[in-house]
Amino acid sequence: MPEFLALIRRGIRLPPSGWTLAAMLAFYVLAGLFGRDPWKGEDAIHIGTAWHMLQHGQWLAPELAGRAFHEPPLYYWSGALGGLLFGWLLPAHEAIRLASGLWITLTLLGLYYAGRELYGPDSAAASPLLLAGSLGLLVHAHDAQPMLIALAAYAAALGALSALGRKPRLAAPLYGAALAGSLLGTGIAPTLPLLLIAPAALWLAEDRRQAGRTLALGLGLAMLLALPWPLLLLAVEPARFHAWLATELAPFATPFSLSGLGRFSAMLPWFAFPAMPLAAWTLWTRRREIGRPAILLPLAFLLLTLLLLAWTYRPREIPALLLLPPLALLATPGALALRRGAANAFDWFAMSTFSLFTAVVWVCWSAMALGWPERLARRIVTLRPGFVGHFDLLALLVGLLVTAWWAWLILTAPRSPYRSLTHWTLGFTMLWLLATTLVTPWFDYGNSYRPVAEAIARALPENRSCIAERGLSDTQRASLAYFANIEPLAENTPAGKACDWLITVGDGRRQVQAPPLGAEWQKVWEGSRPGLRRDKFRLFRR
Repeated sequence: MPEFLALIRRGIRLPPSGWTLAAMLAFYVLAGLFGRDPWKGEDAIHIGTAWHMLQHGQWLAPELAGRAFHEPPLYYWSGALGGLLFGWLLPAHEAIRLASGLWITLTLLGLYYAGRELYGPDSAAASPLLLAGSLGLLVHAHDAQPMLIALAAYAAALGALSALGRKPRLAAPLYGAALAGSLLGTGIAPTLPLLLIAPAALWLAEDRRQAGRTLALGLGLAMLLALPWPLLLLAVEPARFHAWLATELAPFATPFSLSGLGRFSAMLPWFAFPAMPLAAWTLWTRRREIGRPAILLPLAFLLLTLLLLAWTYRPREIPALLLLPPLALLATPGALALRRGAANAFDWFAMSTFSLFTAVVWVCWSAMALGWPERLARRIVTLRPGFVGHFDLLALLVGLLVTAWWAWLILTAPRSPYRSLTHWTLGFTMLWLLATTLVTPWFDYGNSYRPVAEAIARALPENRSCIAERGLSDTQRASLAYFANIEPLAENTPAGKACDWLITVGDGRRQVQAPPLGAEWQKVWEGSRPGLRRDKFRLFRR
């Protein structure tokens, strides 16, 4: 007990290391993984795909609601394995989502190692903290998201290439695993920067002969790990292999886009905050050292990745995640070399911003669970018609504990170059955990397809024949399969045309005549997600 009280008075130690750093990063990884349904979009699609793999035992190639899904399999293997190991303890979607926790953990570990190799042990903790504090990563790090495998691969590759000359026995398997993981997890396009950076790393190495052997060994290991899956798919299901390969190569048929380059670049100031301005500060303060590996390696990797994105991807948040590991690494020296005034301003901004939003979350929770303030409570119901808030004692206790911990962190954190960065990253994580704990029922009510899927299931008889669908998105099909075990066939296929049941989606603000197949079709049910006029679901019977 005296030791615990001493810890409370002393506060957190900076710079963080050992168990302190591990606890901080574990807090980030676990916050937001649990307690919510698969949300519309990527989360529902990838959870549904892993769930189908687990339920049907089709481990060779992913399928989404019973149809071929031409994506690499590694994330779905890891998600299905999470469901297999922890499905008895957690809801299936949370057990599957543990895969994201695994891959983001490997990302943070890889970036810590890269920071230690390039900048020394005292600076190493800043690299994962900068990545974790990036605005664009937080939500996606806690969704079911295969791109997290590429982040882990990029961080591992940066660590391997940083240690190329000093630790070849570690660098070779780490680089090989990064290449194989990226290819099996996210495909050919995200793997290209890992290959293209190798000549730059070789040129920067002091012993180029040794570095060349290390890179060759890593490449050989990558082929050994990555090639069995596509070769097995080619042997067992050649049509699926060729469809997957065509999907992988399609982005390279598009011309390089300067507008895409500009839009990705324009996204970075907010998406990669605070890593982006701190990386710029690094380049300014170390402009005389730009040819050294500590600066040139992450900078070259960043530029290669940016060019790759402009060539093969539309400007979206998900592919922009690939820019964050090299940016966080490049920002590390700048984050720890801020002038006192700038560091104090950043610290004040972090503390005041997250304290203000913490108060906002508590007010929203009060309106949702207690009905006060009344005006806000009415607005909450207006935005989610039919939503009924309830008081959850466990959520309240967790929220109070997290808020008290934030206040303790503000009051006790010692002066250090790490202070502002620690307040930013942990404040950001605290706010996300607080929101997902206190306000999750309201978000679930509007972002989950569970109510729609369960309503459709209730409207269908137990002895129904097959069901066709028209206009359903991947998210909607995945949600129907996961929540209601309904895997509708495409209406325009021979099997779909023979079905006596049909699910359609139209715009509820317009009169949508669906389906125009004649008077033999009768509407059985109609509905949508709460508060959403679009995505009007209709169930018909012939």
